[in-house]
Amino acid sequence: MDRSEKAVLVFSKQFGRHSYGTSHPLKVERLQLTMDLIAAYGLFDNPDAPWIEARNADEKDLLQFHSAEYLEMLKLANTGQAPPQARRFGLGSGDNPVFPGLFDWSLLVAGATLECVRQVMDGDRRIAFNIAGGLHHALADRASGFCYLNDPVIGISRMVENGLRVVYLDVDVHHGDGVEAAFYDSDQVLTISIHQHGYTLFPGTGFPDEMGEGPGRGYTVNVPLAPGTDDDLYLGVFMEVVPPLVRAYDPDVLVTQLGVDTLATDPLAALNLTTNGFIKLIEEIKSWNRKWVALGGGGYDVMNVARTWTQAWAVMRGADIPDVLPDAFVKQHRAELGRISTLSDPVSGMDAAVPDSARKLAASVVAGIKENIFPVLGS
Repeated sequence: MDRSEKAVLVFSKQFGRHSYGTSHPLKVERLQLTMDLIAAYGLFDNPDAPWIEARNADEKDLLQFHSAEYLEMLKLANTGQAPPQARRFGLGSGDNPVFPGLFDWSLLVAGATLECVRQVMDGDRRIAFNIAGGLHHALADRASGFCYLNDPVIGISRMVENGLRVVYLDVDVHHGDGVEAAFYDSDQVLTISIHQHGYTLFPGTGFPDEMGEGPGRGYTVNVPLAPGTDDDLYLGVFMEVVPPLVRAYDPDVLVTQLGVDTLATDPLAALNLTTNGFIKLIEEIKSWNRKWVALGGGGYDVMNVARTWTQAWAVMRGADIPDVLPDAFVKQHRAELGRISTLSDPVSGMDAAVPDSARKLAASVVAGIKENIFPVLGS
């Protein structure tokens, strides 16, 4: 079996039936846009069956993390009308609107992540990618940050239940607080979150002194970075911290949340990465040659999402693709593209000087992790 057949996408056209609302930053259409670009590059092995079809999660899987009371509230909200006490569960705010099919959407996203888990646990797939997944803010009994069900936690819980040890690596610009909370006292999951500093961005958490508790002390790693952090600084921090920790922990499975809201042109955050820097991360992760459940995440410029996750999928498959966007895709999506014509970002305009304060913060965070976390894991 060649390398391309070791990677699989999990997807459903049913994702496109749902919407958070026209004014909401999270655009579900970014998923189909990504699939259109993947198709335009010929990155499907079998055009007749280009992906594994997602199916709804079972409620017993949801109950591994979420409370029964919260799930009942999500079921009531599925009508699109906010039920009584909805706000107590985080529903109905600007971030977490109540929309028709809310629970259906959430079940399908969680089910797609569980299918990725099945593919790497029970199949012979080394990599499984759910671009709709990575909804990392949802808490056990509360919606948060556009997330209703925490599909990373649900998928990881399935693996832990089967005795597997997992590294969860989150490169979204926002701290992966919901996943951290779920495994804060466990040494079966090493959580690593690299994000914009909590003093400057939602959810206001993810500080270096959050290191886990009890048996989990030292198995939670937070790497907050300052606004203005660019490719070089980010990649330098990543290489100093992440590969040594992954090697030392030696997980059975790697789960990544691949939010692309770290890019300079994302409207909701202030890091200064490019698609070029992001893909270097993906290439590094691929080089570890581990079983890998890849999940989507944030990204609020829809064309950034399509371009970056398409490149990520090409790396996962071991495929080389041209930088210039395919003509068919350009004609189909000219309005969304504007002046964009390539997968890569232009260097000019992205090369603002990184503040000295950002470099000092990064150096301090790395030093603290090496002092406090590395000895626990034997790095």
